[in-house]
Amino acid sequence: MTSKSRPQTLLEVLDRGPRHLFFTGKGGVGKTSLACASAVQLADAGRRVLLVSTDPASNLDAVLQTELATAPRAVAGVENLQAMNIDPEQAARDYRERTTAPYRGVLPAHDLAALQERLSGACTTEVAAFDEFALLVSDPERTAAFDHIIFDTAPTGHTLRLLELPAAWSGFLETAPGDVSCLGPLSGLKTQHDRYTQTLAALADPALTAMVLVARPDRIALLEAARTRTELHGQGMDNQLLVINGVFHATDPSDPLAVAFERRGASALSQMPHELIGLPRTDIALRPTNMVGLDALRSLLKPAERLTPSPPAPVTVPSGVSSLSALVDEIARSGHGLVMVMGKGGVGKTTVAAAVAIGLAKRGLPVHLTTTDPAQHIRETLQSELVGLRVSYIDPKQEVQLYRARTVEAARSTLSAEKLALLEEELRSPCYEEVAVFQAFSRIVIAGRKEFVVMDTAPTGHTLLLLDTAGEYHRQLTQHPVRGVRIRTPLMLLQDPDFTKILIVALPETTPVLEASALQDDLRRAQIEPFAWVINGSLAAAHPSDPVLRARAAAEISQIRKVRGHLARRVALIPFQIEEPVGIDRLGALAIDGGS
Repeated sequence: MTSKSRPQTLLEVLDRGPRHLFFTGKGGVGKTSLACASAVQLADAGRRVLLVSTDPASNLDAVLQTELATAPRAVAGVENLQAMNIDPEQAARDYRERTTAPYRGVLPAHDLAALQERLSGACTTEVAAFDEFALLVSDPERTAAFDHIIFDTAPTGHTLRLLELPAAWSGFLETAPGDVSCLGPLSGLKTQHDRYTQTLAALADPALTAMVLVARPDRIALLEAARTRTELHGQGMDNQLLVINGVFHATDPSDPLAVAFERRGASALSQMPHELIGLPRTDIALRPTNMVGLDALRSLLKPAERLTPSPPAPVTVPSGVSSLSALVDEIARSGHGLVMVMGKGGVGKTTVAAAVAIGLAKRGLPVHLTTTDPAQHIRETLQSELVGLRVSYIDPKQEVQLYRARTVEAARSTLSAEKLALLEEELRSPCYEEVAVFQAFSRIVIAGRKEFVVMDTAPTGHTLLLLDTAGEYHRQLTQHPVRGVRIRTPLMLLQDPDFTKILIVALPETTPVLEASALQDDLRRAQIEPFAWVINGSLAAAHPSDPVLRARAAAEISQIRKVRGHLARRVALIPFQIEEPVGIDRLGALAIDGGS
């Protein structure tokens, strides 16, 4: 749809009713709330609706206040609405079993083990989840009881690029059963060729499918929406709508925090990426409360001319929470090591990583700040240089080119031309970007023996794949030790709390805390214990007087208590900043005086 087309609001899209609606965007922007509100709206209008979450940290149950399962269940209080969660981890386990079972007793044990290892990464989980939801899109009989299917989270560009690879449909297993060097997460997909073809065709059909790109009036969230827009466009999925959630207008002009909050949102929208400008757009006003329960969901899509609740009493932050400055003081005592800043997209990892690095450098310590984030926001966040702080960027594209070239060259003398072509095909999978980046990642981790290395990591799925690769490397080295050589693998360094400090960043809201908790569980399964949580952008810590913001601040308290009481040993709280924290001075202030 071009800018000359008649604009459509989300309500108009719902009224016209494509069968499939996908809500996608960064963590914490409100995808689940909007997907639930849209489902309730359609169901209240008499449509039969199935609401599906493909998010591993799904909180559909909490938002709908209904216990859900992996099969459709009726939502209490809404006639015509059923909902379900797709469990990506279970889907991945089932997918691995389907893929490997035919080769037990056929492949040698070491080849079968290699296949199972190749199917253990995050790419397999992503493809397996797609496998599950493809059944809902491509099989009309399976969903004949519903007029609409609404998905909370769409397939990412990463997944869609995986499915483009024709190696997925080849018969290479039959032609080369003794060689699993080219097997990867796609090896189990060849039997589902027709289903995936139908699914991708349905996603690209504007009469059947609409993609709702959800963002907040925030620079980084809008950049992510623009990137998603481009990736979906590349797949022919152009029936897209932009929803800006949480647009705020100050009701108390005497509150500098409220004025700054409104100004920052307006500034981000005025500088919206050009990829988004031509899209039909709906703005949703910032609500004073969390979107939990049917009453809240039914109000979300209604006009909100005035959101001026009676302000609650002044909010008090729970005890036992420290500042980022105190956290940096504790980290600095070791004099060197690795600090990894992790979390879902949109929670402020880059800001926290830069602030920690500057705080360490201003304490007179040598610091190397690096990022594996393809978005590369570090340099625009810092804006200038600082003595004692070195900045680098691991370029995934460059690293993967080197990795592909080395891998193909090493295999050239042992593979036939046909197998070599297949290997080159699979190496074009985006999964291998992470494998390639790991080599540069390992070099930087080891450098932490002499200085502080602060790593602004990519979003959670990417980071976990890096750690999966670290685990594979760890097993290879420890299974084949060299006599007289002390083995110190990257995974060992990550597991060493004296060397590595993992900071998990979250916003004080339900979904970001759930996602951060899931990340912590994954780290602990790898025997990596996070050092601390950093709760970023807290309104409660900023003490607003505007009634809407104060109500939002009050809603944060339960999440802060949850993190402090049940999830984290240490918690640092960063107040929402009146001025956006960019530049050496403002970032440094977060790690020197806590940003207060």
